[in-house]
Amino acid sequence: MVIHLATCLLIGSPPRPSLPHFKAFVESAYGLPVVIGSHPIPQKYMDRHEKLPFWQDNKISEMAKPLLDEAREIKVA
Repeated sequence: MVIHLATCLLIGSPPRPSLPHFKAFVESAYGLPVVIGSHPIPQKYMDRHEKLPFWQDNKISEMAKPLLDEAREIKVA
């Protein structure tokens, strides 16, 4: 069993810089692996959000990387 935290927790507003701590808490408390993100991030959404200061300030791009490894036709949809 794996717990998936919704993608909107990562890239929604307001930013949640404590998300890695929450992930660690859930894994520790329940002994289950946690994945941040439940679906890929559309490229046009990424293009818009990468320009926002909180994106780099909170290292969201690092946490979002696994959600960006999608085929190009999916990203541009």
